[in-house]
Amino acid sequence: MSEISVCYSGNRRVFPGLLLSALSLAKYTARPLHLYILSMDLRDIKADFLPFTQAQIALLEQVLREKNPQSRVTCIDMTDRYRASLANGKNAANYYTPYAQLRLFLEETEGLPDKLIYLDVDTMCLADIGQLYDIDIEGYEYGAVRDHMGKFWISPTYCNSGVLLLNMPRLRETKLLSRCRDYIEKRRLTMPDQSALHRLHERRLILPRRFNEQRKPREDTVVKHFCRGIRWFPFFHIYNYKQWERDKVHKKLKLFCFDDIYEQYDRLRAAHPEAEL
Repeated sequence: MSEISVCYSGNRRVFPGLLLSALSLAKYTARPLHLYILSMDLRDIKADFLPFTQAQIALLEQVLREKNPQSRVTCIDMTDRYRASLANGKNAANYYTPYAQLRLFLEETEGLPDKLIYLDVDTMCLADIGQLYDIDIEGYEYGAVRDHMGKFWISPTYCNSGVLLLNMPRLRETKLLSRCRDYIEKRRLTMPDQSALHRLHERRLILPRRFNEQRKPREDTVVKHFCRGIRWFPFFHIYNYKQWERDKVHKKLKLFCFDDIYEQYDRLRAAHPEAEL
């Protein structure tokens, strides 16, 4: 069986989300997974901007290999790359943490496969991620799903960058990601990497909604994204409930489809206190 390559980025504080997301990946596919984890040490900027620990990465690999012994995890330190490029840019301080911008360094990161899925940490699978990985991306720089709110307020083709199917050779040819870094370094943006990708891409594949469901999951949903949303009733408010906020997932979002994964997570938390879950 061919390997599925998936990339995440984040810091030590969001490891519960990373583990939950990885558990959902492993649940629905029999194929080996190779996770590439981007992280960095920015404790001088903020005390909790710390990289994942060795114990956390070891646990992540352990749970993947319990499902498929060929699965593996590669952790990549992006500290020097970020400090050399975006650390002093216009979006260094933003609603989103600096770790969200690490996806823009992927085209110059060595050792990556030609095809790569990028997932935000606040995503969970409800079906085999191989359905996304096996989409033909030839001729496109990347594939993405339209953003639920941005498609109304910004552009009908404005896409969410929380789930990306990346064609690495094509990205290196067009230098899209490096051009995006230059763009956001000089311009203050609300959603920096997402908006830069939208404005600067040459050819992008619009993917079906089921690969990045930003609202309530449907029968065909493959990836549920726990991103910000708007509710109009009984009063207007913006919500942002993450999958590791279990009570809110149950009470606010009325989602119970991940309860078996929560039970698995609880067992791991009790057995591995060193992982700081």
